[in-house]
Amino acid sequence: MTRQALIAGNWKMNGSRQQATALAGGIAKSVDTAEAEVLLCPPFPYLGLVGEQLAGTAVALGAQNLSQHDSGAFTGETSAGMLSDCGCRYVIVGHSERRQFYAEDSSLVAEKARVAAAGGLRPIVCVGETLEERESGSTEKTIEAQLAPVFEHAAAEYGDLVIAYEPVWAIGTGKTASPEQAQEVHAFIRAALSGWNGDVAAVTRILYGGSVKPDNAAAIMAMSDVDGGLVGGASLDAESFVAIINAV
Repeated sequence: MTRQALIAGNWKMNGSRQQATALAGGIAKSVDTAEAEVLLCPPFPYLGLVGEQLAGTAVALGAQNLSQHDSGAFTGETSAGMLSDCGCRYVIVGHSERRQFYAEDSSLVAEKARVAAAGGLRPIVCVGETLEERESGSTEKTIEAQLAPVFEHAAAEYGDLVIAYEPVWAIGTGKTASPEQAQEVHAFIRAALSGWNGDVAAVTRILYGGSVKPDNAAAIMAMSDVDGGLVGGASLDAESFVAIINAV
């Protein structure tokens, strides 16, 4: 089964109107012939602006988070319907920073993934272990616990579900899992998916996220169960991000 690679840029809380316009425009012009699917996830205020830059190009628009609610008195929140209305095709759920700083547990992450899919978005569900969990040998136990609620929330409804493995110890630290370490965890995730539904496991894309850079992207992406990358800091530089795309 051939799975098209997906390279997603998570800009996090960075940029300005001027930077967002230049960055999105520069990336879009450089990847018209890319074999990988390319996605940009800017901060909420710049979704419309970036969407204008990406219109008619090969680059998709995504969001970094969403509410588990459809509408109502939830000040400061953004629904799946609103994101879809703004042109988003994907949304990141359960990023480690959301789990760590905003107390999002795996049950809430699974609910957000369900709501995203029901709203016509493709959820990118993030999972990953801390350094302490890796050193204690509990990486697989941690990831299995993070994935279990997703399966329990009828993942068959998700359609194009994407999973992103992001070792917490490698996010923004400059440390990167070796290609072999990444492959080991990605293979475990696919095996876990197979235990639930083999057909889904064969087509589900599993991205690696954790200090992906132009100089390590090719080796990581060459692993059989690595289907692309969730790129943070390097996605804020058009040249670096395009180099990662080309590494596929």
